Amino acid sequence: MKNPPTMTEFSPSFIWGVATSAYQIEGAATTDGRGPSIWDTFTHKPGTIIDGSTGDVACDHYHRYAEDVDIIAALGVQAYRFSISWSRVQPLGHGDWNEAGFDFYSRLLDRLAEKGIAAHVTLYHWDLPQGLQDHGGWLNRDTTQHFALYAAEVARRFGKRVASIATHNEPWCTANLGYGNAQFAPGVADTALAIQVSHHLLLSHGLAMQAMRTICATYGSSPRLGIVLNQWPAMPATDSVADIDQAEWEYARSVQWFMDPIFKGRYPQKALDRMDMRQFHVHASDMEIIHQPLDFLGVNYYFRAFVSTENPPKQPEGKLGFSDMGWEIYPVGLTDLLLKLRSEYPDLPPIYITENGMAVADEMKDGKINDLQRINYLQLHLYALHEAMACGVDVQAYFYWSLLDNFEWNSGYAKRFGLVHVDYETQKRTLKDSAYWYRDFVRSQMQAKAA
Repeated sequence: MKNPPTMTEFSPSFIWGVATSAYQIEGAATTDGRGPSIWDTFTHKPGTIIDGSTGDVACDHYHRYAEDVDIIAALGVQAYRFSISWSRVQPLGHGDWNEAGFDFYSRLLDRLAEKGIAAHVTLYHWDLPQGLQDHGGWLNRDTTQHFALYAAEVARRFGKRVASIATHNEPWCTANLGYGNAQFAPGVADTALAIQVSHHLLLSHGLAMQAMRTICATYGSSPRLGIVLNQWPAMPATDSVADIDQAEWEYARSVQWFMDPIFKGRYPQKALDRMDMRQFHVHASDMEIIHQPLDFLGVNYYFRAFVSTENPPKQPEGKLGFSDMGWEIYPVGLTDLLLKLRSEYPDLPPIYITENGMAVADEMKDGKINDLQRINYLQLHLYALHEAMACGVDVQAYFYWSLLDNFEWNSGYAKRFGLVHVDYETQKRTLKDSAYWYRDFVRSQMQAKAA
């Protein structure tokens, strides 16, 4: 890819934002009636988190949300994507609502509105209430009904105050990392169970979409409703038949496994033919429920799948390197992915890039953080995004991941994705050079609109 222009002009209506999730930043794990989630349980088990940490305090956003919203406003973006902690607003995942929990999100929405920042809500960013896990969690079909009731309650209370509501964030991770290899909560390692979990997640999405549509029609609210999927193009390492076939299988089991039910009402046959279906149970009406129209599709992009059947596997030869997570930096993959999605799914709704970002081993010197790697990453990916849009892909928003350094799941606090550095001992926030670059870039887009 050639070096990108620094002042690429996007559509005047394009939305610029930043993103976070509840468990990664909020802290206040037992404050004001919040119940435990599976991540509270998981992180308190020895050996689950690389640095032995938990999200008990995290970025203390629960107490510092006003300061954090002020930082978002200082960046000049128009939108903030965040998730609601289900167990904060409904401690058991069923039964009584916790008004103190809803009050927190109401105060957050008030602050965002004061600053002119649109709220984009995610209902589920992996933190299932432990009360539901105790009854089987996502393996229990009843959880899908509880999720629909939770979605309806959020839509009833906040539907007129938010710009969009996403049902799930990255159900692939919930299923495959939570149940496939035990890397994430709840820490189960059984690929057959992971497949069943993925179906229940999709079913809960469909039920929640139906419930929220009814609520929004009843109360006259009109947030955009959708889902957020992590996706990647799968590219064969060579032109061998084995590598090509393996890449197609990888794409089918990851991207198409979630996209096809939502947009085509069926699972991809290539995946069904190879997956362990021993625990797979689908009711007759399930696919119709999952196949709900969306107002937007959230796409999270970080890397491609580079697929090799050789032993040892062939490695990519790109010149852009790897992030601190060990993920290959491959911006053109975003262009390739978006063009492929548009080709495969004619009924695709507008796309939001709901996550894109880079973990960097940031070093503070003289009170400043010169994270040039992250700036280059942003430039290259925004250029790749613009290339896809120039080819006709309807992308309407970009949310950088993440606003703050935060609890990076099983990596703990060792990996930093933020535009803003967080000193976890003092909770001091420091804008990195990438934050200033993003601010100036967004400002240039605003000026272009006004011209």
